[in-house]
Amino acid sequence: MRLHVFLARAGAGSRRAMEAAILAGRVQVDGQVVNTLGQRIEPSRVEVRLDGRPVDRTPECRLVVAVHKPPGVISTARDPEGRPTVLDLLPADLREVRLYPVGRLDAPSTGLVLLTNDGDLAERLMHPRYGHEREYAAEVRGNPPRDLAKRFAEGISIGDPRPARAEVRNLRQHRGGATLRLVLREGRYRQIRRMLSAVGTKVVTLRRLRIATVRLGGLAPGAARVLTANQCAELQAAVASPPSASAADPR
Repeated sequence: MRLHVFLARAGAGSRRAMEAAILAGRVQVDGQVVNTLGQRIEPSRVEVRLDGRPVDRTPECRLVVAVHKPPGVISTARDPEGRPTVLDLLPADLREVRLYPVGRLDAPSTGLVLLTNDGDLAERLMHPRYGHEREYAAEVRGNPPRDLAKRFAEGISIGDPRPARAEVRNLRQHRGGATLRLVLREGRYRQIRRMLSAVGTKVVTLRRLRIATVRLGGLAPGAARVLTANQCAELQAAVASPPSASAADPR
């Protein structure tokens, strides 16, 4: 088994995160630092350590935790500036489990963040080719163009090589601004804020309501809940394979 795959399956992080950890020299196999990709191991015959901590050969119980991120909290496992992270919101018993965030939500934004120790699940949720939905509620200052839904569906330039796309739902204009729902099937850096800025509006508040089959619901800001077995099974089934080409690309 390739080393980064073993680490992901053992709940240490997503495959991409584990590739980065290897390249950064954070992984040891039988006491030797490994900093190149592609090494294969026999998990039952070697000791693997990440950041000096042994990685269990038998993965711990798979967990998925939903967190309601308040503004100002960072959606990473650690922050070099010492700011609070979503892991700080967990109750003490969950802090003892090696959980990590699935994707990012920028500091000013609020809403749903998923934490897990299932590397394969995290990989499928984050990888662009799977195109799983993420739904947001936004309040903006400035009046969006009347053809906003059409323009976002066809794609607009936000300075990236490819146009950015989103599905617009429930657009309601009011004096000086609007509220709307947006669904993304890709996850570029600050994508919603950049898209809305490109059409002359500014985001006042942005809240993530859903990731794939998991909804924020009535979870209070700063609170966390562990997904039930049925909810985890529903999520696993939803991410088992990439969606159809038509579903993944609103064109």
